[in-house]
Amino acid sequence: MWFLGWKGASGFSASSTAEQVTQGIDGTALTAIVTGASSGLGLETTRVLASRGVHVVMAVRNVDSGKNVKETVLKEIPSAKIDVMELDLSSMASVRKFAADFNSSGLSLNILINNAGVMATPFLLSQDNIELQFATNHLGHFLLTNLLLETMKKTVRECKQEGRIVILSSEAHRFAYREGILFDKINDESGYNSYFSYGQSKLANILHAKELARRLKEEGVEITVNSLHPGSIVTNILRYHGYVNGSCNSVLRGVASTSEGSIW
Repeated sequence: MWFLGWKGASGFSASSTAEQVTQGIDGTALTAIVTGASSGLGLETTRVLASRGVHVVMAVRNVDSGKNVKETVLKEIPSAKIDVMELDLSSMASVRKFAADFNSSGLSLNILINNAGVMATPFLLSQDNIELQFATNHLGHFLLTNLLLETMKKTVRECKQEGRIVILSSEAHRFAYREGILFDKINDESGYNSYFSYGQSKLANILHAKELARRLKEEGVEITVNSLHPGSIVTNILRYHGYVNGSCNSVLRGVASTSEGSIW
């Protein structure tokens, strides 16, 4: 459709690919964490960042799947620098362990891409007894970002290069509950709506990005925070909705279509 080719101020359009957006960028001095990196948007983000020389840490719930993806990427890009680390965003204990392990690794952190998520699930509770979508999509990433922030600030000071945090949201943030985020009713099964709950988790992502960006600017820290709508992409986030999944006709390689270079 014609509007997919309309270019924004960055020079990219909704049909631009991740490879096109990052063309000519040398990321050999950069380290990035990508959550949910074993499939969908996270997999493509990992592949393209690795192709630009970025050292990518794949933060994944299923380590075996992550290792399989790593091997696939290495076959295509033998020089790729990729590590696989376990992270279950629905478990605050897992988030804390991941952050502690990364922070003690001695690695720098230039880029954090909070990509992982679940969508429109039946009512389920996380290991911490929090509604699963809010726990995974927002709280897990919120905690992860806070726990990694000092390492990223240290990297910025030492490398004198702007850091970047990208929080994947969705146009679905417009379709949260009428009252917005129901903080007092997060676990209210009787009033649960899977789509509205997804929407409120995505609204929380945007509010997190905006407030974190404000605070970092106020502190004078050179870290940019962006939230974005990735577009309609065929990924397993729609696994609970077979009809919707089958109806999507977007191409996965358009992963960076609306980010317009926001990871850099």
